[in-house]
Amino acid sequence: EAALLMAAANGFQGAFMAPTEILAEQHFATISQLLSNIGGEEGEEDYLRSYSGLLSRPLTVALLIGDIKQARKREIQQRIGDGEVDIVIGTHALIQKGVDFHRLGLVVVDEQHRFGVTQRSALRQKGFNPHVLAMTATPIPRTLALTLYGDLDLSVIDQLPPGRQAVKTKWLKPVQRNSAYAFIRRQMAEGRQAF
Repeated sequence: EAALLMAAANGFQGAFMAPTEILAEQHFATISQLLSNIGGEEGEEDYLRSYSGLLSRPLTVALLIGDIKQARKREIQQRIGDGEVDIVIGTHALIQKGVDFHRLGLVVVDEQHRFGVTQRSALRQKGFNPHVLAMTATPIPRTLALTLYGDLDLSVIDQLPPGRQAVKTKWLKPVQRNSAYAFIRRQMAEGRQAF
């Protein structure tokens, strides 16, 4: 979710494709909860939510799945194409005709092994060379072959080093930048590292 927020903060749209409607709805609920905790919620609808106080303009997140009524789906597609939606979370519905992005900068594919090469490529081609993050918890031979032949890079994060505490990711508003710098300086003064 943090990568999608950073894409939006830099003027790009982010797309998150999950293999099932249930997973897409879970990701939509998770990012909605995260954003409502750090920004003011301006509007809440079943499939479209806006948050203020995070960027210089409201941040809009949409859910696009097959279960949405056609009229509502067309409205969301129009808003994605007009650049009014910053982050869209969905299923195969994201790669259907009628879904055109205004400025797609980041594509995240969850459970990437459940999508074919053509499907992943179709979403990537909806932007002008967007960054692609493909995630899987099940490295299967095809995924390993894609890595071997150059279609994917591989990073494995299977466990924390012994004794390492869990990482806490926090999202701060732009007006909180100085407090973030002060926190980093204090941590470095105590002998810790920052990057």
